[in-house]
Amino acid sequence: TEVPTGPLDLITCVEIAIENNLTLKRTELNQLITEANLLESQGRRLPSLTAGASSGYRWGRSINPVTNLFETRRIGNINLFGNTGAPIFQGMRINNSIGQAKSDLESGQYNLEATRNDITLNVINLFIDVVFNREQVKIAENQLNTTSEQLGRTKQLVDAGSLPYSDLLDLQSQNATNQLNVINAKNGLRLAKLALAQALQIPFTESFDVIEPEYEVSKEALTSGSPAEIFEVSVALMPQIKAAEASVKSAEYGVKIAKGGFLPTLDAGVSAFSNYVDQAFLPGSKEIIAFNTQVENNFSQSGTLNFSIPLFTRFSNKSNLQRARVQRQLAEVTVTEAKNRLRQDIETAYNSAFSSELSYQASLVRVKSLEETFRIAQQRFNLGAINSVDFQVAQNNLFNAQADLLNAKYTYIFRIKVLDFYLGNPINLN
Repeated sequence: TEVPTGPLDLITCVEIAIENNLTLKRTELNQLITEANLLESQGRRLPSLTAGASSGYRWGRSINPVTNLFETRRIGNINLFGNTGAPIFQGMRINNSIGQAKSDLESGQYNLEATRNDITLNVINLFIDVVFNREQVKIAENQLNTTSEQLGRTKQLVDAGSLPYSDLLDLQSQNATNQLNVINAKNGLRLAKLALAQALQIPFTESFDVIEPEYEVSKEALTSGSPAEIFEVSVALMPQIKAAEASVKSAEYGVKIAKGGFLPTLDAGVSAFSNYVDQAFLPGSKEIIAFNTQVENNFSQSGTLNFSIPLFTRFSNKSNLQRARVQRQLAEVTVTEAKNRLRQDIETAYNSAFSSELSYQASLVRVKSLEETFRIAQQRFNLGAINSVDFQVAQNNLFNAQADLLNAKYTYIFRIKVLDFYLGNPINLN
């Protein structure tokens, strides 16, 4: 797969993932098989038509097919034939087979759509994870810059004898810890990019990157409805529900097909035959009758009606009906499972979004307060009013609060986007 150049936005990532996803390709190929099954079922309504010819020789004593007399000679012959047959009544199994194939095709189309939706949601989650880890790197680098600057000032004060040497050692230790935090944050970003690139089915390179969306958290994001209201909208929209319901229809046709096995069948057939023999002579002559003349003289036709009543099939029809009924029940269970899973996913997304919103709002207040606390701690540390340990505590508190704020923000964004998806709204982060 060609590696895209330049940073990618969310829509482009989704498009690439859908284009390259092998599960989706496999589902699309299975749809072609289902289409072929439908075509085959529809063709069973039509008459069949075959035509052919055969040629051969016989030696020894055999019946001449023209004179009907035993002759001991080599006889060559050419046989021509044609047959056609048509079903008149097959216990409604043909119509029901067509209905079943159409339901299978419909279910497959919805499964395709559901697979695309799953790919989209997964890419959005991984995309947001990249953006989140990028912000983590910025926070870690800011903390390192602050510590490095403070380390420089502290060294000057220690050299001047204004601060004890232990303060310098504490800040050196903290600076090393912050350097490690930056390394870990960058590694987390790299792993997030790798996961996204693998989801897109493209080779990972160091230049792979995404365009950060301009998205602001909306305070009104959760006012679209309760989980029950979202579910009522979603259950009529989600393709996985429609696919399961189409499978129930297919299973119902399967029951009808099985019931058709108990009914009689009626078929009609017509055939035509003619032949040519190289030992057919004109009366009183050694001249062989011409090919066209023989074919015309030997031309015969026949017509048949076949009526069949299944009196005893060694429990085959009964077993087929039982299996078909169980398949219908299994399909109905699948619908219930799909609806339950959808409801649970919506409830989980809603409650996670609700919790993340509360955490986000609380983290905003916490970060603002700790920023001021850290600013004051910096001033007091520079004046020698607090030691390095107190300064580090203030710095770490701010760093942890900023990390918590980021986590709450991006968890909230993703869950809101999931809820939008369940409501049938377009998914984007802009």
